[in-house]
Amino acid sequence: MNRPALQKGFVKRLAVMAVLGMALSRYASAQSTGWETLSPLRPCLPRDEAAMTVLNGKLYLLGGRGIKPVECFDPQANTWQAMAPPPMELHHFQAVTFGGRIVVACAFTDNYPLEQPVPNVWFFDPAKDMWEKGPEIPADRRRGGGGAVVSDGKIYFICGITHGHWNGFVPWCDVWDPATNQWTRLPDAPHARDHFQAACVSGKIVAAGGRTTYGQTNHVFDLLVPEVDIFDLASGKWESSHPKIPTPRAGCSSEVVDDRVLIIGGESMAHTAAHNEVEALSMRTLTWQTLPPLNQGRHGTGSAILDGAIYTASGCAERGGKPLLDSTERLKLSAIPPENAH
Repeated sequence: MNRPALQKGFVKRLAVMAVLGMALSRYASAQSTGWETLSPLRPCLPRDEAAMTVLNGKLYLLGGRGIKPVECFDPQANTWQAMAPPPMELHHFQAVTFGGRIVVACAFTDNYPLEQPVPNVWFFDPAKDMWEKGPEIPADRRRGGGGAVVSDGKIYFICGITHGHWNGFVPWCDVWDPATNQWTRLPDAPHARDHFQAACVSGKIVAAGGRTTYGQTNHVFDLLVPEVDIFDLASGKWESSHPKIPTPRAGCSSEVVDDRVLIIGGESMAHTAAHNEVEALSMRTLTWQTLPPLNQGRHGTGSAILDGAIYTASGCAERGGKPLLDSTERLKLSAIPPENAH
């Protein structure tokens, strides 16, 4: 082959390599702006219907079916460390922190489909690596699978279900004052729902996602609640005239980023695989926005924000209770698009 032909071929190969390089660069950029699947030195235990929260600069994964130890994740050490197991099976709850301890209340125990509400509040103290039994919950307000948030030194419990996966979904809203052990009934939410997590932002409690589980009539997964209910703490009134969640699902977790409520993962009858969707409701404009999806769809677990990132771990990869996951994902808050970005 003559020299001009060789030069022409070389130039062509350079052009192809440049195009490939640009494509790979765009791919790497796209990957870096989404969720990262971490590689801890020790992964978390596979568990479902668990909870996650953050306290004193560390993540805590706790509860779930069976009795599994609390696990603590320190991003600096990059490993999950086992701590004390609970004294009883605790699952289907949203964990909150209060007074330096993790609060577990309105949880279930026992097996599917007739799980029973746990009659007491339980506390886990990470500093002492110790569980402590707390006061009883009023017998006629016990349930599991609902939301829990903290505001102004009180803990609010929203909706849930009284008889496992069988029946008894409720629109209840209660507030508990740990200082006085006073439980107060607040107005019912416009919609009963269970298998969801609540969020509190700007003096308002948001209930989005979830379902009305009714195993007694063979409707465990399909009676989803697309409506969004918002409780104004100042007025003590509920509002529900808001845009419905774009992807109805249950078993999802929630987080607050600025003035947006993020609904993460979940399960439904739409497909066997767990949902990987992450959608955000702006409390400023009351509009929904699609955010970067999870790398691995999951439901039945929690999430938490630590050091400028959202973390989630464990849960189930498919609708129902299997397969269990031991992976950990992280989304940096800087990677979340601005409101209504296109």
